[in-house]
Amino acid sequence: MSDAGWHPEIEPPHAPLGVVGWGLAFLRGVILGTLTFGCLALLLLLRLVERPLFGQGRPLTPFITQFVCRSAFFILGIRYRTEGHMMKGPGAVVANHSSWLDIFALNARKRIYFVSKAEVASWPGIGWLARATGTVFIRRNPREAREHVDLFIERLSHGHKLLFFPEGTSTDGRRVLPFKPTLFAAFMADGLRETLSIQPVTVVYRAAPGADPRQYGWWGEMEFGPHLLSTLGARRQGSVTLVYHPPVRVAEVADRKALARLLEERVRDGLDRAGVPDS
Repeated sequence: MSDAGWHPEIEPPHAPLGVVGWGLAFLRGVILGTLTFGCLALLLLLRLVERPLFGQGRPLTPFITQFVCRSAFFILGIRYRTEGHMMKGPGAVVANHSSWLDIFALNARKRIYFVSKAEVASWPGIGWLARATGTVFIRRNPREAREHVDLFIERLSHGHKLLFFPEGTSTDGRRVLPFKPTLFAAFMADGLRETLSIQPVTVVYRAAPGADPRQYGWWGEMEFGPHLLSTLGARRQGSVTLVYHPPVRVAEVADRKALARLLEERVRDGLDRAGVPDS
């Protein structure tokens, strides 16, 4: 799926919720919110013990995050499945980015740690949740590349899997945008290149019967609140599938541009094989 002819400023139409939709949104929202913030409180309490003993090791708290994310799809009524095998051991993961639901989908099966731009740490609410769940914050400044390498090596030494969205933005879920090679520069440095493997993952959303095929896409200038309400209040839900592709050894790829192209091709091929047509 290419980005040719795609106009990110065009948003999909969302049907009015109606009485039943508002009822579903309220019920699901209360259940999901209670579960999320209740488990977050438990996670923060456990970190009081876990951090002094293990530092960034986090042997316990990721299971709480994974439980919340798995439960979210049951609460929403969205079918969730996976294909392929997860990479064993530490490493990095890259995926296409379509929605805020990606965070739930990718965390539900694999205990991972997102790599995000530093600005997210200061966002109200989202930044707090990101910090609590171990997100790695970096500044996209070439002069800090060495610091990024050291940070990645430290986190990988604890067995962490670091997840990146190399498109740099989210889409409507119907295409894969070009992967930005600058994001892979740190992986080519001494200390990571020789040992690191990266697993590409394709996130495939399918809308409910009769719904806009971009039902779960969240991109451009779309506001979070209305999209969240639309998802919570949907009377019929679709599905999300994660397709795990074979890992790529960084040492076997010539440079960061070749690495970005190869991983992009693997992720795009997963969307093609799933039969998701361009809209």
